[in-house]
Amino acid sequence: MALIEIEGMEFYAFHGHFEVEKVAGNRFQVNLKIEAYLSKAGQTDKLEDTLDYQKAYLVVKEEMAIPSDLLEHVCQRIINRIKTEFPEVQKVSVKVSKMNPPMGGQIEKVSLTMEG
Repeated sequence: MALIEIEGMEFYAFHGHFEVEKVAGNRFQVNLKIEAYLSKAGQTDKLEDTLDYQKAYLVVKEEMAIPSDLLEHVCQRIINRIKTEFPEVQKVSVKVSKMNPPMGGQIEKVSLTMEG
């Protein structure tokens, strides 16, 4: 079993319950962990025998571009797409952080992590 981690992906997106979040948008950070059987790639040294990190990043980028009211919805969509596009994946963990959330105070970020 291998663990692939793509960390610190940053996006500007329009996720949030409040109208100002849907109009003005915000910065988000995404961390992705993928567990998969990749031993064949360790033997062959060929990209087609492993999980292509670039394709996984593009899945996250596409899902982050679709506005949602809740981070839970964003996370679940990313998990579903990763598992659909990469059948070798055994487990996915995604953490989405909203930077400087509009909560009436000085807050660095609020984060949600989901696994599937």
